[in-house]
Amino acid sequence: VAQLRRLLAGPGIVALFDAPWVPLYLLIITFMHPLLGGIATLGAAVLFALGLFTEYATRRRTERAMGATQAAQRRADMLMRNAESVIAMGMTTAAVRSWRQHCDESHRAQEDLSARAARLGAIARMARQLLQVLALAFGAWLVIGREASPGIMIAATILLGRALQPVELLISGWKAMIEARAAWRRLEAGSLRTRQPRLALPAPKGRLEVEHLGYAFAPNKPPLLRGVNLTVFAGESLGIMGPSASGKTTLLRLLLGLRTAQSGTVRLDGADIARWDRESLGRAIGYLPQDVELFGGTIGENIARLQTPDPEAVIRAAKLAQAHELILQLPDGYDTEIGEGGCLLSGGQRQRIALARALYGDPRLLVLDEPNANLDDEGDAALAAALAEIKTRGVTVIVVSHRRGLIAKLDRIAVLRNGKIEAFGPSSLMLGRVVAFPPADARQVTA
Repeated sequence: VAQLRRLLAGPGIVALFDAPWVPLYLLIITFMHPLLGGIATLGAAVLFALGLFTEYATRRRTERAMGATQAAQRRADMLMRNAESVIAMGMTTAAVRSWRQHCDESHRAQEDLSARAARLGAIARMARQLLQVLALAFGAWLVIGREASPGIMIAATILLGRALQPVELLISGWKAMIEARAAWRRLEAGSLRTRQPRLALPAPKGRLEVEHLGYAFAPNKPPLLRGVNLTVFAGESLGIMGPSASGKTTLLRLLLGLRTAQSGTVRLDGADIARWDRESLGRAIGYLPQDVELFGGTIGENIARLQTPDPEAVIRAAKLAQAHELILQLPDGYDTEIGEGGCLLSGGQRQRIALARALYGDPRLLVLDEPNANLDDEGDAALAAALAEIKTRGVTVIVVSHRRGLIAKLDRIAVLRNGKIEAFGPSSLMLGRVVAFPPADARQVTA
Protein backbone atom coordinates (compact mmCIF):
# COMPACT_ATOMS: atom_id res chain seq x y z
CA VAL A 1 0.00 0.00 0.00
CA ALA A 2 2.87 2.39 0.79
CA GLN A 3 4.42 1.71 -2.62
CA LEU A 4 1.13 2.43 -4.37
CA ARG A 5 0.79 5.65 -2.39
CA ARG A 6 4.30 6.75 -3.38
CA LEU A 7 3.48 6.20 -7.05
CA LEU A 8 0.21 8.13 -6.87
CA ALA A 9 1.92 11.03 -5.07
CA GLY A 10 4.93 11.17 -7.40
CA PRO A 11 5.51 12.67 -10.86
CA GLY A 12 5.08 9.32 -12.61
CA ILE A 13 1.30 9.42 -12.32
CA VAL A 14 1.26 12.88 -13.98
CA ALA A 15 3.21 11.43 -16.90
CA LEU A 16 0.55 8.75 -17.31
CA PHE A 17 -2.13 11.43 -17.69
CA ASP A 18 0.03 13.43 -20.12
CA ALA A 19 0.93 10.45 -22.31
CA PRO A 20 -2.41 10.28 -24.23
CA TRP A 21 -1.75 13.83 -25.53
CA VAL A 22 1.50 12.81 -27.26
CA PRO A 23 -0.20 11.80 -30.59
CA LEU A 24 -2.01 15.17 -30.68
CA TYR A 25 1.28 17.06 -30.28
CA LEU A 26 2.91 14.97 -33.01
CA LEU A 27 -0.04 15.61 -35.33
CA ILE A 28 0.18 19.39 -34.81
CA ILE A 29 3.94 19.32 -35.53
CA THR A 30 3.26 17.33 -38.73
CA PHE A 31 0.73 19.98 -39.82
CA MET A 32 3.43 22.63 -39.31
CA HIS A 33 5.84 20.73 -41.58
CA PRO A 34 6.01 17.02 -42.56
CA LEU A 35 9.79 16.86 -42.02
CA LEU A 36 9.50 18.16 -38.46
CA GLY A 37 6.59 15.78 -37.89
CA GLY A 38 8.68 12.86 -39.09
CA ILE A 39 11.55 13.78 -36.77
CA ALA A 40 9.14 14.12 -33.84
CA THR A 41 7.47 10.79 -34.60
CA LEU A 42 10.83 9.05 -34.96
CA GLY A 43 11.99 10.54 -31.65
CA ALA A 44 8.84 9.39 -29.86
CA ALA A 45 9.29 5.88 -31.29
CA VAL A 46 12.93 5.82 -30.11
CA LEU A 47 11.95 6.87 -26.58
CA PHE A 48 9.07 4.35 -26.54
CA ALA A 49 11.50 1.60 -27.57
CA LEU A 50 13.83 2.77 -24.79
CA GLY A 51 10.92 2.48 -22.36
CA LEU A 52 10.27 -1.11 -23.41
CA PHE A 53 13.95 -1.89 -23.00
CA THR A 54 13.84 -0.30 -19.53
CA GLU A 55 10.98 -2.63 -18.60
CA TYR A 56 12.94 -5.66 -19.80
CA ALA A 57 16.22 -4.56 -18.21
CA THR A 58 14.86 -3.72 -14.75
CA ARG A 59 12.07 -6.26 -14.22
CA ARG A 60 14.16 -9.04 -12.70
CA ARG A 61 16.29 -6.62 -10.70
CA THR A 62 13.16 -5.04 -9.26
CA GLU A 63 11.70 -8.39 -8.28
CA ARG A 64 14.99 -9.46 -6.71
CA ALA A 65 15.28 -6.19 -4.76
CA MET A 66 11.73 -6.41 -3.48
CA GLY A 67 12.15 -10.06 -2.50
CA ALA A 68 15.35 -9.26 -0.60
CA THR A 69 13.71 -6.34 1.20
CA GLN A 70 10.75 -8.49 2.24
CA ALA A 71 13.07 -11.26 3.44
CA ALA A 72 14.97 -8.78 5.63
CA GLN A 73 11.71 -7.47 7.07
CA ARG A 74 10.42 -10.98 7.76
CA ARG A 75 13.67 -11.86 9.51
CA ALA A 76 13.43 -8.72 11.68
CA ASP A 77 9.81 -9.51 12.60
CA MET A 78 10.73 -13.10 13.46
CA LEU A 79 13.59 -11.98 15.71
CA MET A 80 11.36 -9.45 17.47
CA ARG A 81 8.72 -12.10 18.15
CA ASN A 82 11.36 -14.43 19.60
CA ALA A 83 13.45 -11.77 21.33
CA GLU A 84 13.24 -13.43 24.75
CA SER A 85 14.49 -16.79 23.45
CA VAL A 86 17.21 -15.12 21.41
CA ILE A 87 18.57 -13.18 24.38
CA ALA A 88 18.14 -16.02 26.88
CA MET A 89 20.13 -18.51 24.80
CA GLY A 90 22.90 -16.12 23.80
CA MET A 91 21.83 -15.95 20.16
CA THR A 92 21.86 -12.15 19.89
CA THR A 93 25.12 -11.80 17.95
CA ALA A 94 24.26 -14.59 15.51
CA ALA A 95 20.71 -13.30 15.10
CA VAL A 96 21.83 -9.75 14.36
CA ARG A 97 24.49 -11.08 11.99
CA SER A 98 21.91 -13.08 10.03
CA TRP A 99 19.61 -10.03 9.86
CA ARG A 100 22.50 -7.88 8.61
CA GLN A 101 23.22 -10.42 5.90
CA HIS A 102 19.64 -10.10 4.68
CA CYS A 103 19.90 -6.29 4.88
CA ASP A 104 23.17 -6.31 2.92
CA GLU A 105 21.58 -8.44 0.22
CA SER A 106 18.64 -6.03 0.09
CA HIS A 107 20.97 -3.02 -0.15
CA ARG A 108 23.03 -4.61 -2.93
CA ALA A 109 19.89 -5.44 -4.90
CA GLN A 110 18.51 -1.92 -4.43
CA GLU A 111 21.83 -0.36 -5.42
CA ASP A 112 22.03 -2.50 -8.55
CA LEU A 113 18.46 -1.60 -9.50
CA SER A 114 18.92 2.11 -8.78
CA ALA A 115 22.12 2.25 -10.83
CA ARG A 116 20.49 0.56 -13.80
CA ALA A 117 17.39 2.76 -13.58
CA ALA A 118 19.52 5.92 -13.23
CA ARG A 119 21.58 5.05 -16.32
CA LEU A 120 18.49 4.39 -18.41
CA GLY A 121 16.88 7.59 -17.14
CA ALA A 122 19.98 9.59 -18.08
CA ILE A 123 19.97 8.04 -21.57
CA ALA A 124 16.30 9.00 -21.94
CA ARG A 125 17.00 12.63 -20.95
CA MET A 126 19.97 12.82 -23.29
CA ALA A 127 17.94 11.32 -26.14
CA ARG A 128 15.16 13.84 -25.65
CA GLN A 129 17.59 16.76 -25.63
CA LEU A 130 19.36 15.47 -28.74
CA LEU A 131 16.03 15.13 -30.52
CA GLN A 132 15.13 18.71 -29.62
CA VAL A 133 18.49 19.91 -30.90
CA LEU A 134 17.98 17.91 -34.08
CA ALA A 135 14.50 19.34 -34.56
CA LEU A 136 15.81 22.87 -33.95
CA ALA A 137 18.61 22.33 -36.48
CA PHE A 138 16.24 21.06 -39.17
CA GLY A 139 13.85 23.88 -38.34
CA ALA A 140 16.63 26.41 -38.84
CA TRP A 141 17.50 24.73 -42.16
CA LEU A 142 13.86 25.03 -43.25
CA VAL A 143 13.80 28.70 -42.25
CA ILE A 144 16.96 29.39 -44.28
CA GLY A 145 15.36 27.64 -47.25
CA ARG A 146 12.20 29.67 -46.73
CA GLU A 147 10.13 26.49 -46.26
CA ALA A 148 9.07 27.47 -42.75
CA SER A 149 8.87 30.57 -40.61
CA PRO A 150 10.94 31.15 -37.44
CA GLY A 151 7.73 30.93 -35.42
CA ILE A 152 7.03 27.43 -36.76
CA MET A 153 10.60 26.39 -35.91
CA ILE A 154 10.29 27.59 -32.29
CA ALA A 155 6.73 26.25 -31.84
CA ALA A 156 7.65 22.83 -33.23
CA THR A 157 10.65 22.60 -30.89
CA ILE A 158 8.55 23.53 -27.85
CA LEU A 159 5.80 21.06 -28.79
CA LEU A 160 8.35 18.32 -29.39
CA GLY A 161 9.77 18.81 -25.89
CA ARG A 162 6.24 18.79 -24.48
CA ALA A 163 5.41 15.61 -26.39
CA LEU A 164 8.53 13.73 -25.32
CA GLN A 165 8.54 14.84 -21.68
CA PRO A 166 5.89 12.28 -20.49
CA VAL A 167 7.83 9.46 -22.14
CA GLU A 168 11.02 10.59 -20.42
CA LEU A 169 9.25 10.82 -17.04
CA LEU A 170 7.82 7.35 -17.50
CA ILE A 171 11.27 5.93 -18.17
CA SER A 172 12.77 7.77 -15.18
CA GLY A 173 9.99 6.53 -12.92
CA TRP A 174 9.87 3.02 -14.34
CA LYS A 175 11.34 1.53 -11.16
CA ALA A 176 8.53 2.97 -9.03
CA MET A 177 5.93 1.81 -11.53
CA ILE A 178 7.25 -1.76 -11.57
CA GLU A 179 7.34 -1.82 -7.76
CA ALA A 180 3.78 -0.48 -7.62
CA ARG A 181 2.62 -3.05 -10.14
CA ALA A 182 4.18 -5.87 -8.10
CA ALA A 183 2.63 -4.42 -4.93
CA TRP A 184 -0.79 -4.39 -6.59
CA ARG A 185 -0.39 -8.02 -7.62
CA ARG A 186 0.52 -8.97 -4.05
CA LEU A 187 -2.53 -7.14 -2.76
CA GLU A 188 -4.73 -8.99 -5.24
CA ALA A 189 -3.17 -12.34 -4.32
CA GLY A 190 -3.26 -11.84 -0.55
CA SER A 191 -6.45 -9.86 0.01
CA LEU A 192 -9.65 -11.52 1.08
CA ARG A 193 -12.32 -11.51 -1.57
CA THR A 194 -15.36 -9.51 -0.58
CA ARG A 195 -18.27 -11.85 -0.18
CA GLN A 196 -21.72 -10.98 -1.34
CA PRO A 197 -24.19 -10.16 1.45
CA ARG A 198 -25.72 -13.37 2.78
CA LEU A 199 -29.05 -14.07 4.36
CA ALA A 200 -28.54 -13.89 8.11
CA LEU A 201 -28.77 -17.29 9.79
CA PRO A 202 -30.08 -17.69 13.34
CA ALA A 203 -27.52 -17.73 16.12
CA PRO A 204 -25.87 -21.18 16.16
CA LYS A 205 -26.46 -23.65 18.95
CA GLY A 206 -23.08 -25.34 18.49
CA ARG A 207 -23.61 -28.63 16.63
CA LEU A 208 -20.51 -29.40 14.50
CA GLU A 209 -20.36 -31.97 11.70
CA VAL A 210 -17.17 -32.80 9.80
CA GLU A 211 -17.69 -34.80 6.61
CA HIS A 212 -14.78 -36.43 4.73
CA LEU A 213 -12.50 -33.46 5.39
CA GLY A 214 -9.23 -33.26 3.44
CA TYR A 215 -6.61 -30.52 3.42
CA ALA A 216 -3.12 -29.94 1.99
CA PHE A 217 -0.96 -26.82 2.08
CA ALA A 218 -0.43 -26.99 -1.70
CA PRO A 219 -1.61 -29.23 -4.57
CA ASN A 220 1.85 -30.79 -4.89
CA LYS A 221 2.18 -31.44 -1.14
CA PRO A 222 0.95 -34.57 0.67
CA PRO A 223 -2.39 -34.04 2.43
CA LEU A 224 -2.22 -33.01 6.06
CA LEU A 225 -5.77 -34.22 6.76
CA ARG A 226 -7.48 -37.10 4.98
CA GLY A 227 -11.10 -38.22 5.26
CA VAL A 228 -11.76 -36.79 8.73
CA ASN A 229 -15.30 -37.43 10.01
CA LEU A 230 -16.58 -36.08 13.32
CA THR A 231 -19.83 -35.08 14.95
CA VAL A 232 -19.95 -32.91 18.06
CA PHE A 233 -23.40 -32.27 19.49
CA ALA A 234 -24.44 -28.92 20.92
CA GLY A 235 -23.28 -28.63 24.52
CA GLU A 236 -20.81 -31.52 24.18
CA SER A 237 -17.07 -31.30 24.85
CA LEU A 238 -14.46 -33.00 22.66
CA GLY A 239 -10.75 -33.44 23.25
CA ILE A 240 -8.41 -33.87 20.28
CA MET A 241 -5.08 -35.57 20.92
CA GLY A 242 -2.27 -36.87 18.79
CA PRO A 243 1.45 -36.64 18.14
CA SER A 244 3.11 -33.49 16.87
CA ALA A 245 2.45 -32.57 13.21
CA SER A 246 -0.62 -34.82 13.10
CA GLY A 247 -2.83 -31.92 11.94
CA LYS A 248 -4.58 -30.93 15.18
CA THR A 249 -4.15 -27.16 14.86
CA THR A 250 -4.98 -27.29 11.15
CA LEU A 251 -8.19 -29.17 11.96
CA LEU A 252 -9.17 -26.45 14.44
CA ARG A 253 -8.58 -23.75 11.82
CA LEU A 254 -10.79 -25.62 9.37
CA LEU A 255 -13.50 -26.00 12.01
CA LEU A 256 -13.43 -22.23 12.51
CA GLY A 257 -13.52 -21.49 8.79
CA LEU A 258 -10.08 -19.85 8.87
CA ARG A 259 -8.93 -22.12 6.04
CA THR A 260 -10.75 -23.76 3.17
CA ALA A 261 -10.56 -27.53 2.79
CA GLN A 262 -9.78 -29.08 -0.60
CA SER A 263 -12.41 -31.75 0.04
CA GLY A 264 -15.20 -32.37 2.48
CA THR A 265 -17.33 -29.97 4.48
CA VAL A 266 -17.50 -28.48 7.96
CA ARG A 267 -21.08 -27.74 9.06
CA LEU A 268 -22.22 -25.65 11.98
CA ASP A 269 -25.87 -26.32 12.86
CA GLY A 270 -26.23 -27.99 9.46
CA ALA A 271 -24.92 -25.01 7.41
CA ASP A 272 -21.55 -25.04 5.64
CA ILE A 273 -19.13 -22.96 7.73
CA ALA A 274 -18.18 -21.04 4.56
CA ARG A 275 -21.80 -19.89 4.14
CA TRP A 276 -21.93 -18.09 7.48
CA ASP A 277 -21.42 -14.35 7.63
CA ARG A 278 -17.99 -13.86 9.19
CA GLU A 279 -19.03 -11.13 11.63
CA SER A 280 -22.09 -12.91 13.00
CA LEU A 281 -20.17 -16.20 13.16
CA GLY A 282 -17.32 -14.56 15.05
CA ARG A 283 -19.68 -13.34 17.76
CA ALA A 284 -20.84 -16.92 18.36
CA ILE A 285 -17.31 -18.37 18.55
CA GLY A 286 -14.64 -18.18 21.22
CA TYR A 287 -11.11 -19.08 20.13
CA LEU A 288 -7.94 -19.43 22.16
CA PRO A 289 -5.01 -20.09 19.77
CA GLN A 290 -1.87 -21.95 20.68
CA ASP A 291 0.25 -18.81 20.34
CA VAL A 292 -1.63 -16.18 22.32
CA GLU A 293 -1.49 -12.66 20.87
CA LEU A 294 -2.92 -9.71 22.77
CA PHE A 295 -3.17 -6.16 21.46
CA GLY A 296 -1.71 -2.96 22.77
CA GLY A 297 -4.24 -1.25 25.05
CA THR A 298 -6.05 -2.08 28.26
CA ILE A 299 -7.14 -5.44 29.56
CA GLY A 300 -10.78 -4.41 29.21
CA GLU A 301 -10.31 -3.51 25.54
CA ASN A 302 -8.64 -6.85 24.85
CA ILE A 303 -11.36 -8.86 26.55
CA ALA A 304 -14.01 -6.88 24.64
CA ARG A 305 -12.36 -7.90 21.35
CA LEU A 306 -11.27 -4.29 20.59
CA GLN A 307 -14.87 -3.09 20.70
CA THR A 308 -16.19 -0.47 23.11
CA PRO A 309 -16.07 -2.45 26.36
CA ASP A 310 -19.38 -3.41 27.95
CA PRO A 311 -18.34 -3.44 31.64
CA GLU A 312 -20.86 -6.08 32.68
CA ALA A 313 -19.97 -8.40 29.76
CA VAL A 314 -16.22 -7.91 30.31
CA ILE A 315 -16.42 -8.74 34.02
CA ARG A 316 -18.76 -11.68 33.34
CA ALA A 317 -16.28 -13.15 30.82
CA ALA A 318 -13.36 -12.60 33.20
CA LYS A 319 -15.19 -14.30 36.05
CA LEU A 320 -16.15 -17.20 33.82
CA ALA A 321 -12.47 -17.55 32.83
CA GLN A 322 -11.51 -17.41 36.55
CA ALA A 323 -9.39 -14.33 35.74
CA HIS A 324 -11.35 -11.64 37.63
CA GLU A 325 -9.28 -11.82 40.83
CA LEU A 326 -6.06 -11.93 38.84
CA ILE A 327 -7.02 -8.75 36.94
CA LEU A 328 -8.04 -6.89 40.11
CA GLN A 329 -4.54 -7.45 41.52
CA LEU A 330 -2.96 -5.54 38.61
CA PRO A 331 -2.13 -1.83 39.14
CA ASP A 332 -5.18 -0.41 37.35
CA GLY A 333 -7.39 -3.49 37.19
CA TYR A 334 -9.27 -3.73 33.91
CA ASP A 335 -7.77 -0.38 32.80
CA THR A 336 -4.20 -1.68 33.06
CA GLU A 337 -2.16 -1.01 29.94
CA ILE A 338 -0.54 -4.29 28.89
CA GLY A 339 1.92 -3.00 26.27
CA GLU A 340 2.35 -4.11 22.68
CA GLY A 341 1.44 -7.77 22.37
CA GLY A 342 0.82 -7.97 26.14
CA CYS A 343 4.55 -7.69 26.85
CA LEU A 344 3.91 -6.39 30.38
CA LEU A 345 2.13 -9.59 31.39
CA SER A 346 3.44 -13.07 32.09
CA GLY A 347 2.65 -15.95 29.76
CA GLY A 348 0.07 -17.37 32.16
CA GLN A 349 -1.62 -13.99 32.58
CA ARG A 350 -1.82 -13.52 28.82
CA GLN A 351 -3.37 -16.96 28.41
CA ARG A 352 -6.04 -16.40 31.06
CA ILE A 353 -6.96 -12.98 29.66
CA ALA A 354 -7.11 -14.49 26.17
CA LEU A 355 -9.49 -17.13 27.56
CA ALA A 356 -11.68 -14.35 28.95
CA ARG A 357 -11.63 -12.73 25.50
CA ALA A 358 -12.72 -16.02 23.96
CA LEU A 359 -15.64 -16.16 26.41
CA TYR A 360 -16.74 -12.56 25.83
CA GLY A 361 -20.25 -12.29 24.44
CA ASP A 362 -21.34 -15.76 25.63
CA PRO A 363 -20.26 -17.76 22.55
CA ARG A 364 -21.92 -21.07 21.72
CA LEU A 365 -18.77 -22.71 20.35
CA LEU A 366 -15.49 -22.57 22.26
CA VAL A 367 -12.28 -23.80 20.60
CA LEU A 368 -9.12 -24.05 22.72
CA ASP A 369 -5.70 -24.96 21.31
CA GLU A 370 -3.36 -26.03 24.13
CA PRO A 371 -5.09 -23.70 26.63
CA ASN A 372 -2.86 -24.71 29.54
CA ALA A 373 0.48 -24.53 27.75
CA ASN A 374 1.66 -21.58 29.88
CA LEU A 375 -0.35 -22.18 33.04
CA ASP A 376 0.93 -23.15 36.47
CA ASP A 377 -1.01 -25.31 38.91
CA GLU A 378 -3.21 -22.40 39.95
CA GLY A 379 -3.92 -21.58 36.31
CA ASP A 380 -4.71 -25.24 35.58
CA ALA A 381 -7.20 -25.31 38.43
CA ALA A 382 -8.78 -22.08 37.18
CA LEU A 383 -9.06 -23.50 33.66
CA ALA A 384 -10.68 -26.70 34.93
CA ALA A 385 -13.20 -24.66 36.95
CA ALA A 386 -13.93 -22.49 33.91
CA LEU A 387 -14.57 -25.53 31.70
CA ALA A 388 -16.88 -27.04 34.32
CA GLU A 389 -18.91 -23.82 34.46
CA ILE A 390 -18.96 -23.52 30.66
CA LYS A 391 -20.27 -27.07 30.35
CA THR A 392 -23.25 -26.28 32.59
CA ARG A 393 -24.20 -23.49 30.17
CA GLY A 394 -24.50 -25.87 27.21
CA VAL A 395 -21.54 -24.45 25.28
CA THR A 396 -19.89 -26.75 22.73
CA VAL A 397 -16.21 -27.08 23.63
CA ILE A 398 -13.34 -28.43 21.52
CA VAL A 399 -9.94 -28.70 23.17
CA VAL A 400 -6.53 -29.71 21.83
CA SER A 401 -4.28 -30.76 24.69
CA HIS A 402 -1.76 -33.39 25.78
CA ARG A 403 -2.54 -33.19 29.49
CA ARG A 404 -4.64 -36.06 30.84
CA GLY A 405 -6.04 -34.01 33.72
CA LEU A 406 -7.78 -31.64 31.33
CA ILE A 407 -8.80 -34.24 28.75
CA ALA A 408 -10.37 -36.45 31.42
CA LYS A 409 -12.97 -33.76 32.13
CA LEU A 410 -14.26 -33.80 28.54
CA ASP A 411 -17.08 -35.95 27.17
CA ARG A 412 -15.29 -37.58 24.23
CA ILE A 413 -11.80 -37.91 22.80
CA ALA A 414 -10.58 -38.14 19.21
CA VAL A 415 -7.06 -39.37 18.46
CA LEU A 416 -5.53 -37.87 15.33
CA ARG A 417 -2.54 -39.52 13.66
CA ASN A 418 -1.13 -38.94 10.18
CA GLY A 419 -4.10 -36.76 9.29
CA LYS A 420 -6.72 -39.38 10.15
CA ILE A 421 -9.01 -40.06 13.09
CA GLU A 422 -7.80 -43.45 14.25
CA ALA A 423 -9.72 -43.67 17.52
CA PHE A 424 -12.82 -41.91 18.77
CA GLY A 425 -15.04 -42.46 21.76
CA PRO A 426 -16.01 -41.49 25.33
CA SER A 427 -13.15 -40.19 27.45
CA SER A 428 -13.78 -42.82 30.13
CA LEU A 429 -12.98 -45.57 27.60
CA MET A 430 -10.39 -43.73 25.54
CA LEU A 431 -8.15 -42.18 28.16
CA GLY A 432 -6.09 -45.29 28.87
CA ARG A 433 -5.38 -45.78 25.17
CA VAL A 434 -4.58 -42.15 24.44
CA VAL A 435 -1.48 -42.14 26.65
CA ALA A 436 0.59 -44.19 24.23
CA PHE A 437 -1.41 -43.18 21.13
CA PRO A 438 -2.91 -46.40 19.74
CA PRO A 439 -1.37 -48.07 16.71
CA ALA A 440 -2.59 -47.53 13.18
CA ASP A 441 -4.92 -50.56 13.22
CA ALA A 442 -6.86 -49.31 16.26
CA ARG A 443 -10.57 -49.52 15.78
CA GLN A 444 -13.18 -46.92 16.70
CA VAL A 445 -14.45 -47.20 20.24
CA THR A 446 -18.19 -46.88 20.67
CA ALA A 447 -20.18 -46.25 23.79
